[in-house]
Amino acid sequence: MEEDKILFYGGSSNEIIEELEKITSGNPGRINATPENVDSGLAKIVLTLIELIRKLMEKQAMRRIDGNSLSEDQIENLGETLMKLEQKMDELKKIFNLTDKDLNLNLGPLGDLL
Repeated sequence: MEEDKILFYGGSSNEIIEELEKITSGNPGRINATPENVDSGLAKIVLTLIELIRKLMEKQAMRRIDGNSLSEDQIENLGETLMKLEQKMDELKKIFNLTDKDLNLNLGPLGDLL
């Protein structure tokens, strides 16, 4: 059975902020930047966003392929580009000592980001 997810919330902005604070309080996925770990924290944020965009690009590419809106050459170029992007992400994760789990953020009732 799939978990219930909030798709729309009609409360005031203060109520929404309070609810978000409840969700994020004590969240182990939270990024705690200090002078000692600022590089790693910044890398984690940036790589998380890049990974999200990469996955969205892959899904859009698959929709276009399934919809037969790309030529064979376009499909080949797209596949090569996505493969290189994935390899670069793996390199960057190694440089900053991060794993896929580190890049996944828990969004409370919305589920995991990745």
